[in-house]
Amino acid sequence: MTENANETGAENAELPRLGPEAEADVLSRIHAGREAEEVLADILHGFRDEAALVSSFGAESAVLLHMISRIDKTTPVLFLETGMLFEETLIYQQYLAALFGLENVQMIRPAPEDLEEQDPDGTLHQENTDGCCFLRKTLPLRRALEPYALWITGRKRHQAATRANLELFEAEKGTQRIKLNPLADWDAARIRAYMEEHNLPPHPLVGRGYPSIGCAPCTTPVKEGEDPRAGRWRGADKTECGIHYDGEKWVRTPAARGVVSTFP
Repeated sequence: MTENANETGAENAELPRLGPEAEADVLSRIHAGREAEEVLADILHGFRDEAALVSSFGAESAVLLHMISRIDKTTPVLFLETGMLFEETLIYQQYLAALFGLENVQMIRPAPEDLEEQDPDGTLHQENTDGCCFLRKTLPLRRALEPYALWITGRKRHQAATRANLELFEAEKGTQRIKLNPLADWDAARIRAYMEEHNLPPHPLVGRGYPSIGCAPCTTPVKEGEDPRAGRWRGADKTECGIHYDGEKWVRTPAARGVVSTFP
């Protein structure tokens, strides 16, 4: 084999993947201080068909969706259609997908057999919000993410105390996936400025006092001065739906109706 052939083989050889913790740390260092859209472009190119955006098509979702559409309209966009979303969210999802020309929006729904077994009358949320979130969000998303090595989220540090230390890249404990939070350091003013600059339509519920929008039964308007996520599961000791895995369980283990939430 010639020297040139050896060089070509070395160039084309696939580099071994690091573990998720080490890879997330390296990626965070490489991309520190870069603009969100630049980071997204590099990651979507580098991970190719192994990366997906998970979007709620909620209050601030238009920013990331717009960025993705300018980079690669075929990027997989996973939308959790829980069966309990606001009608306004469903309409907004269809509108943004068409407006941005998104070509690969995937509707992720709970399995009918799971609903029949665990929530046949659709009232689980009334007695067990953790169990309902696991059934309608966490479990379907876990299945949908299986083909991917990295997923992109819209989480930001300003949204809640539980997100104050959010990193740009993080390893998803208990899996081999990495999460990218390209807007981690964006605040509400920056989100608003981007939407105004690019003339992006707001979610219809934002103007009615909903800065964070989830399922209709568990989302209420937020008063001035409250945490942006204060309207989610109001009155309950719960601040996250559970899709962001902590390494031990997806959500607090539900006691009612025997809904099991531990990761197998």
